[in-house]
This record gives sequence, structure tokens and C-alpha cells, in this order.
Amino acid sequence: MTVRGILFDVDDTLFDYSASARVGVIEHLRAEGLLEKFESEDAAAELWRSIEDEEYARFRTGEITFTGQRIARTERFLASIGVTVDDPDAWFSAYLVQRDLVMAAFPDALPTLQSLHGRVGLGVVSNSVRAMQEHKLRSTGLLPYLGEAILCCVEFGVAKPDPSIFLAGCDMIGLPPEQVAYVGNDYEIDAIAARDAGLQSYWLDRRGGAAVDDGITVIHSLTELTNSYFRPVNSSME
Repeated sequence: MTVRGILFDVDDTLFDYSASARVGVIEHLRAEGLLEKFESEDAAAELWRSIEDEEYARFRTGEITFTGQRIARTERFLASIGVTVDDPDAWFSAYLVQRDLVMAAFPDALPTLQSLHGRVGLGVVSNSVRAMQEHKLRSTGLLPYLGEAILCCVEFGVAKPDPSIFLAGCDMIGLPPEQVAYVGNDYEIDAIAARDAGLQSYWLDRRGGAAVDDGITVIHSLTELTNSYFRPVNSSME
């Protein structure tokens, strides 16, 4: 089936989230005089990420709110070193300031969007807040190639892997799901979920070497998308 549109995940797909989060939390701890309370920088960053994974999973299932997961992450992380703060969300916001100082897109993101822009419909479906994702995309020069086609779960009300958010993304770019590719780095909530929602699923596996289920195309770089044949969105339907 011809692809006429592509929807992207943002974090760790277009935007190098893991690298910026690691630097952000280390520098925030350093600024707060707390870094020495951890065994090492790596230990602090790994704990921050593991708590994020757990609390964000609770957010995705609706157990807690987006702000709630920020607070829970902060409280659990600081509790590990015996520290409490009066305003955990303010502490988290200060971490975001440090993270944003080093935010960057992956090197293959901008040239890929530039190459695909005008050839196919482009958009984003993300498990986050629209304002936050727009900020990342704007700061890294990617937003002009995506325009207003940004759908985030906080505003939509349902998160990936629920099929409804993928289908809403297809509606957003005006195409049926069978003509839309979804590109994301998370195998379960991006690749499998997009396939099960009826989209053409592309799993971005930057590390390489993993086996996949039927109906999922593996790519190791976004530039591989530019080598694929896509029929322009405004061309005649087959």
C-alpha cells in the first residue's frame, strides 16, 4: 500500500530526549548541590530515567495526571537521597530549564523532514503536552516542516498505545490509516500499537539487531524514509 502521510513520535525519534534528560538532571543536581549524594553521575541519571519510565506508564494508563507524574518522579527521586522539597513541580520545572539548554534533534531528523516536506503529509502524534513538544520542535528547527499537525495525548485525552489517538492523527492530516506510516522508537507503544491501529508501522531501532513481529518495518535511521517510495499526498488516489 502506498504511503501518502507520515506521523512521527517526538521523544527519542526526532528529538534526542534521552541525552538531554541525562545532562539536564545531572546539571540540575549540580546546581542544587545534590549531585555528590549519588554514587556517580551515571547512577543519578539511571535512577531518574527508571523512575520516569514507571511514573510515565502510570500517566499513560490514566492512573495519574501529567502534572502528577512530574511530582511523583521528583518526590521519589529525591526521597532516594533523603531530600524533600516544598514544591516538587517547581523543582521539576527547574530541571526542564537545564534540560532545554542542551536540547537537540537527532542529526537525521532535519534533513529527513526537509526531504519529505511537500512529498507526503507530515505530522506528530505524541504522549505529551502540545506546548512542550512544540517548544522542542521549534527550538530544534523542525516545527516549520510539521506546521499545526501536532496531536498530543494530554489535549486529546487518550495516550498511545490506544488506537484512537493514531486514528485521530490520520484524520488530522486528512488520510485513511492504511495510507499513513507511523514512525516511533518504542516497540510496544509505537510500532505494535500503530500496526494494530491499521497504520503502516515503522520501528526506529537506532541500536539495531532486534527481531520484530509481522507487519512492522524496521529502520535504523530516519534517512531510510527518504529512500522509500511515497506517493505525494495531492496526487490521484489509486
